[in-house]
Formats: sequence, structure tokens, C-alpha cells
Amino acid sequence: MKVLCWNANGSVFEHWKKVVPSEASLVQTQGYEETLNRLEHDSFDYCFVYLDNDAFSEKVELVVQIREHYPNVKMVAFPYLRSQSAGVRMLSMGVNAQCSPYIAKEQLGLVLSVVDSGEIWGGKELIQQLIQNSSQNTAAHSDVLSFEGSELLSERELAVADKVAKGLSNKEIARHLDVTERTIKAHLTAIFKKLQIKDRLSLALLVQRG
Repeated sequence: MKVLCWNANGSVFEHWKKVVPSEASLVQTQGYEETLNRLEHDSFDYCFVYLDNDAFSEKVELVVQIREHYPNVKMVAFPYLRSQSAGVRMLSMGVNAQCSPYIAKEQLGLVLSVVDSGEIWGGKELIQQLIQNSSQNTAAHSDVLSFEGSELLSERELAVADKVAKGLSNKEIARHLDVTERTIKAHLTAIFKKLQIKDRLSLALLVQRG
């Protein structure tokens, strides 16, 4: 596992060296052009990007540019500032994960496992915002849901899937359907298993595509 670490200051880079998997090899770069050059002429599995508060918004856009130029490299953003809008911007443009620069070893292992499986890591709030943004950009749903695998679901499961695709939280869905949150979680577990998907973002996109 080879990781390009861009813009990491000394303490962040030292922390990353302690928490990455033992087989990982880390290469550090500082500037944007140097990072592009390394990605162009070498092969990396991951690109870790530390976003400090200096010109934060500009760095977010540079991350998006790198994502566009090198779609095969898994990108993990480590912002110093907690910004939901920046997180949604990066994840919606294909960045694979966002987490704290000083993430614990066990948590980073979980993040990398999720990303390796093809899923996005960003926390519940960011994922919910992504779904809501996607829902707003999609044509209004019809009363009869029709999407790949919809025939496998019960009427109640279809209702849950529809609410998820419209950006509702479990609590909101439970209120709409007059059931408990635990019941909604059970429905989602069954839906994920039947459709062979892993999370609500995948479900929302599947439903929205029709």
C-alpha cells in the first residue's frame, strides 16, 4: 500500500506514520505541482491530503482538481476545519473519505476498509446532505417506485426506500410511517441485503436513477 501525503505538516505526517497499516509506504509532498508530478510519474494506492486553515477554500478546490485528474487513486481528505459545505463539495466530486487529521489507528483502519470496498466515508451528517443534494437535482419521484431490484422489496420496504431517496433521516421516516426507528433500521438492513448494497447513499442513488 503506497500513500502520497500532500501538504501534511510535521506533526500530522508523524501521526499518519503511526496509524497507517504496517505495510504502508508513505511519501510526502508539499506543493500542488509537486503532488501532481508524483502522481503523474509514480503509482499510488492512496492520496492523503491535509487541509489546514490557510486558504482553506482554495485547497478544497485543488483537492477536487486532483480527484478529476487521477480518478483511480483513492483520496482521503483530512481538513483542519470542520466544514459541512466543504465536505459535501469534496465527497460529491468523488473524494473517497473525509476524517480528522489526528484520527486513531483503529478508526483509520475502518475508513480504509470502507473505501477499499468502494463506499464513501464522511460521517452521517455529510452522507445525509449528499443524499438531499442528489434528491434536489433529480426529477420528482412517482408514486410507483421502479428501479433495479424494486420487485424484491415489500410494499413497506419500498416506502422506506422512497423516503431515504428523498433525503429523510431514520427518525423522520419513522414519524412519516408511524413506526419506531428500530423498525426502520430493520427494514433498511433487509433492503441492503436484498439489493446487495451497503449503505443508504447507495440506496438513494439507486432509487433516484429509477
